[in-house]
Amino acid sequence: MSKRKILVTSALPYANGSIHLGHLVEYIQTDIWVRFQKMQGNECHYVCADDTHGTPIMLRAEKEGITPEQLIDRVWHEHKADFDGFHVAFDHYGSTNSNETKEYSQAIYRKLKAENLIEVRSVEQFYDPVKEMFLPDRFIKGECPKCHAKDQYGDNCEACGTTYAPTELINPYSAVSGAQPERRNSDHYFFKLSDPRCQQFLREWTRGGSLQAEAANKMQEWLGAESENKLSDWDISRDAPYFGFEIPDAPGKYFYVWLDAPVGYMGSFKKLCNLRNEDRGARIEPPLDFDEFWKTDSKTELYHFIGKDILYFHALFWPAMLQHAGFRTPTKLFAHGFLTVNGEKMSKSRGTFITAESYLKQGLNPEYLRYYYAAKLNGTMEDLDLNLEDFVAKVNSDLIGKYINIASRCAGFLTKKFDGKVLPLAGNTLSPREEKTESELLEAGDEIARAYEDRDYSRAIRKIMSLADIANQYVNDLKPWELAKLEGQEAKLHLVCSSAMKYFAILTAYLKPILPTLAEQVEKNLFGVQFTWSNLSSLPLEKIQPYQHLMSRVDQKQIDAMIEANKQTLAPATDTHSQVRHAEAQQHAITPIAETIGIDDFSKIDLRVAKIVNAEHVECAEKLLKLTLDIGEEKPRTVFAGIKSAYDPEKLKGRMTVMVANLAPRKMKFGMSEGMVLAASGEAPGLFILSPDDGAQPGMRIK
Repeated sequence: MSKRKILVTSALPYANGSIHLGHLVEYIQTDIWVRFQKMQGNECHYVCADDTHGTPIMLRAEKEGITPEQLIDRVWHEHKADFDGFHVAFDHYGSTNSNETKEYSQAIYRKLKAENLIEVRSVEQFYDPVKEMFLPDRFIKGECPKCHAKDQYGDNCEACGTTYAPTELINPYSAVSGAQPERRNSDHYFFKLSDPRCQQFLREWTRGGSLQAEAANKMQEWLGAESENKLSDWDISRDAPYFGFEIPDAPGKYFYVWLDAPVGYMGSFKKLCNLRNEDRGARIEPPLDFDEFWKTDSKTELYHFIGKDILYFHALFWPAMLQHAGFRTPTKLFAHGFLTVNGEKMSKSRGTFITAESYLKQGLNPEYLRYYYAAKLNGTMEDLDLNLEDFVAKVNSDLIGKYINIASRCAGFLTKKFDGKVLPLAGNTLSPREEKTESELLEAGDEIARAYEDRDYSRAIRKIMSLADIANQYVNDLKPWELAKLEGQEAKLHLVCSSAMKYFAILTAYLKPILPTLAEQVEKNLFGVQFTWSNLSSLPLEKIQPYQHLMSRVDQKQIDAMIEANKQTLAPATDTHSQVRHAEAQQHAITPIAETIGIDDFSKIDLRVAKIVNAEHVECAEKLLKLTLDIGEEKPRTVFAGIKSAYDPEKLKGRMTVMVANLAPRKMKFGMSEGMVLAASGEAPGLFILSPDDGAQPGMRIK
């Protein structure tokens, strides 16, 4: 078979904070897939970069008294150290603040403009007279015009779910300076996604197999029916002051960070090409041709691994930009879910908002986490839970109790009694038991390879551990520790230990994409042989070196210390701008506690357990779901809830939640809303509806 040529990217982490265990779900998932492809002999390149532009970067640097360039350089080194610590092996890790990314951002813009897909319009925005800057929606706060909740953001109310323009806020104020903003007009540049050419292309592309099924379905909701035109034009410009790239021929106008962020994939790969192709006499890697991977008729493969929260940008804006600017579109987008810890959103107060650095500082092996994530990942958009108790149990059981156990029980006999010589396992030396066991291990290779290819690592691990059980059963049945005590059993002992170590080598090869450092230790320090997918049936295992300790059990004390080290006492979020980030599953400081109320005030609110009998989309409503709620009354109630971005209505049916039952009905254009469901949210993206404990029944009052 001809070898594949593959370019792989992960979403770009924003240069405004530390890498945490939620981020690592994506980078570990991607790294495993890339390592598997390279083990297969495919040409596979993995690039990424820090996402470095935008208002939050500019304001944080200003607060720290440094330049944005100094800030992003410092964060780049922090991020790179974290990725190196978890063995995420980029072929190049760059920055979007590069000449290469600037070149392609401007080239794409110019091509879109030439295609008449760029339009300039005057836009009224809030302007901070103290900071002398236009304010993005998330930097404006005020009173909700509908429910009058205080301190709501400029795009939607987190209390009642209403969406609105920032100019509709009551008593708005700048989250940057606290000043009352002024209304001013400014020319903005728009990418015309509403153009029929973009609409038609995206309908075809999103149905063409480049997306997971659940992602493709979500895109069809956003695109609407063939007769609809639901996509709005995309504002791709920001006014000075702004840290980013200036738009060509538009002084004082800058590309919005989300335009040049995905172009960072191209910029990082271009930099890799430049590095590979310069000074060819001193380099052994083959040259790289940028156009071969990015031209319209490219025969190579392009894969983006992303979090599901940025699917909108990657499945609509990005392919539309590429298509109409004369570049190829992604072969596939692989979206994954968020990380919870112990079944809950990561929490700074509970110590479960765990940074990559703090994990490593506790002396925890990074391959523990790589293995545990792999055991949970199945190639879908489902969320992943890091249960710390289960983490300890699974690593100790699988890696130590099953996998490492084979070598630790058998390797010593080979080196002490047979000078490390491994018998050639063929012909009459083997009994039917050895032949059957080795055959089972080798025949599983294709199934495990398919699971890796499909990113269904949990299936791969289940199979590998079932093979480890078979190998351990062989060792348990033949008992080399007893054979070593018996006279005349040297030949059998030699055969049993040689067979067990062959099984250990095969298992190591299967685990190599997940445990690359451990596999390298086994290859170099034990067998002296490099494992590839193609050489498993004929591994030249002739002699092993003395067995050295490979991996220790996880100590619960390390987990406890890590949690304690990450606990923080949270102060009110006074520094909003430094918290704004668009990486998935970000956590933020809590909003200020409201004014104190008495028990009489609280008792006026009638909270009831409600069963969601039905949930459905609301036509023409971007954020609302229509919920039918049973609270024990004769007739179910209808509630319109602004949770569409967070929940699939099918998965809500039958779920218990909590609602305000005595809220005055509110007439909406979609119908009458007869209450409100309760949901938690923070400054990060995401809504989380409340659920009572098991056993609660519809209609029960919450006191």
